[in-house]
Amino acid sequence: MSTGADALSFAINQCGTVLFVQLRYQFRVYPTPGQQIELARAFGCARVVFNDGLRARQEAREAGLPYVSDGELSKRVITEAKKTEARAWLGEVSAVVLQQALADLNTAYRNFFASVTGKRKGRKVAPPRFRSRKDNRQSIRFTKNSRFKVLDNGRLRLPKIGDLAVRWSRTLPSDPSSVTIIRDPAGRYFASFVVTLGADETLPPVDAEVGIDLGLTHFAVLSDGTKVAAPKFLRRAARKLKRLQQALSRKQKDSNRRKRAVVKVARAHARVADTRRDWQHKLSTQIIRDNQAVYVEDLCVVGLGRTRLAKSVYDAGWASFTGMLEYKAARYGRTFGRLDRFFPSTRMCSACGRINEKMALNVRSWDCPCGAAHDRDVNAARNIRAAGQADLNARGAHVRPAPVPAARREAGTHPHAACPTRSVEGISVLRAERMSTRDLSVVPARCVMAAALGAARRRR
Repeated sequence: MSTGADALSFAINQCGTVLFVQLRYQFRVYPTPGQQIELARAFGCARVVFNDGLRARQEAREAGLPYVSDGELSKRVITEAKKTEARAWLGEVSAVVLQQALADLNTAYRNFFASVTGKRKGRKVAPPRFRSRKDNRQSIRFTKNSRFKVLDNGRLRLPKIGDLAVRWSRTLPSDPSSVTIIRDPAGRYFASFVVTLGADETLPPVDAEVGIDLGLTHFAVLSDGTKVAAPKFLRRAARKLKRLQQALSRKQKDSNRRKRAVVKVARAHARVADTRRDWQHKLSTQIIRDNQAVYVEDLCVVGLGRTRLAKSVYDAGWASFTGMLEYKAARYGRTFGRLDRFFPSTRMCSACGRINEKMALNVRSWDCPCGAAHDRDVNAARNIRAAGQADLNARGAHVRPAPVPAARREAGTHPHAACPTRSVEGISVLRAERMSTRDLSVVPARCVMAAALGAARRRR
């Protein structure tokens, strides 16, 4: 079983050419009962090393001592700890597993420090917390130093664990640099391989470009008029989940039957998540293959999650879908653009550029004074496409680069970047904003989109 390839990172040079893409391929593995015991021992040792390192740094901070460096921490909680009687059993697992547990701790600390100092944008990152043996998800990581190997018979050989049976659904495109063994809340085991690909998978160029308006009634509405219905995977499984949750609530705490009921609930949720992920992979791949450029609107999912539509918003999975579009565009040589969330795509007429007053959600179609009749979602998708083209032109990028994907710093919107003062047609954006509705009717729609996009940036 494979859950598809998910991107870890990709690098693009100054010319917009993709240098490499890191992908993660995940496959189901089936360890024997003895191998499950060895994996449980490795999970526990990695957790203990992580907690010991976190405790050492917390105690040093409380005592007013300097921050414990990475090398000193590794020497203290791994090398010297193995020589003690209390931690002698750390030598029963691969040393790479213990080193990677400390690497995760160091990464968590760096992310926390970067968030506190303002170097890391987005939501604030909390400091690392202690791991618990009761955590539903356990994982360990092996790098090339551990000399893991995929055998000719299809099994995965791991040090001090053995040869694991893998359910291969595809072949790996290159030799993996690391593999992570994961035990999910449903009790399933997965092997997650990290592979690095070059820029040799560029798809043939096409002329089509598309803007996508994401919603709840329809999951995605394309600028060409195509409407993709929202599957609502969680809603469809609600009855079964309700029954399993009720059965779980009746079980006595800390009993074996309750543990089995917890696994049943986790399996039902995992089935929903796997189905949603598979469907989004297929849809995003189809959109990337059929279009040279893809433009989407940046949505505040966290804010929408505080409304009465929270369950439907999280069931849709917009963030994961747009993430798939972004890395697949970089992988296959397509252009991806993400517009400002304050851009008035719904209220703007795609024919003349007039911006109307706010509309209620139950208004699905409206007529513009210029005589154009609009479907609410299709009109928004067309505005997103036109604004994305104008934004890329204003930043100096090509609208239809055949083998050159748009860089993230070019295709994205930056609140602190300088706003362009001239549109692609040479008409001043500031002057276009002051034009009347009658004057806007003679201005190309792309210029109007650039003016509205610039106004949205300045409001931020």
